[in-house]
Amino acid sequence: MFFYTHIWAIDLIIYIMKLSQMSIGQVGLVESIKTQQDYKNRLTILGLTKGVKITVIRKAIFNGPIQIKLRDFYLAISKNIADKIIVKI
Repeated sequence: MFFYTHIWAIDLIIYIMKLSQMSIGQVGLVESIKTQQDYKNRLTILGLTKGVKITVIRKAIFNGPIQIKLRDFYLAISKNIADKIIVKI
């Protein structure tokens, strides 16, 4: 899914996708976290908040965890949780 917008004579295409759909090396900004409150609180404590820049470092095979870089550290999260994190690219 993407949104097309026109700002100051510059055409921008903004892609909105799940974190689990991002490719290795792709960079994006967290738009929202749509999971249970306890998971959301834990991710917030770890620094995964709206507007933070994340980079996908590696993805395990067979729907395993996804390693991301945010702020100054690396974090591995399950694919189930990554499916519930919406990212803007």
